[in-house]
Amino acid sequence: MSGEDPIAATRRWLERAVIGLNLCPFAKAVYVKQQVRFVLSAATSTDALREELAAELALLAATDPEQTDTTLLIHPQVLGEFLDYNDFLDQADAVVAALGLEGDIQIASFHPDYQFAGTAIDDVGNCSNRSPYPMLHLLREASVERAVAAFPDPDVIVERNIATLERLGIEGWRRLLET
Repeated sequence: MSGEDPIAATRRWLERAVIGLNLCPFAKAVYVKQQVRFVLSAATSTDALREELAAELALLAATDPEQTDTTLLIHPQVLGEFLDYNDFLDQADAVVAALGLEGDIQIASFHPDYQFAGTAIDDVGNCSNRSPYPMLHLLREASVERAVAAFPDPDVIVERNIATLERLGIEGWRRLLET
């Protein structure tokens, strides 16, 4: 993906995979209302990323949800290795706590090499959390709670996603995200 615009690639992933495959049934509403903030991080170190994360968390908390409901903090220059990224998630949660935002904002994790515990690297189910670039998804907990309450059976989402991804297969996933 060298030379590619990370925000354009993330929009394509969101439109084709997350919304197009209905991996997250809650994503389309905020996307079509233009309530998703796309932020390209300039961070080249975890310290710089923590600072940007803190700033984005504070901004999201201070912004009317009708204007910005969720933020995608895309950071292509840091945490390219999944295990480093996964380790950083504890630090990200600590930033949420330090800002007093626990219960208000949570962080969902997405990475090009995402791998759930107990799965093989090529398990297609991992694709549900694979994004074009390392990313921290900042979500308002109130929005998540409203969306889940409105969904008839939210536990079915994971099972449906795995079935969808298994039908698609790894090669289908790759083709889906090609430009």
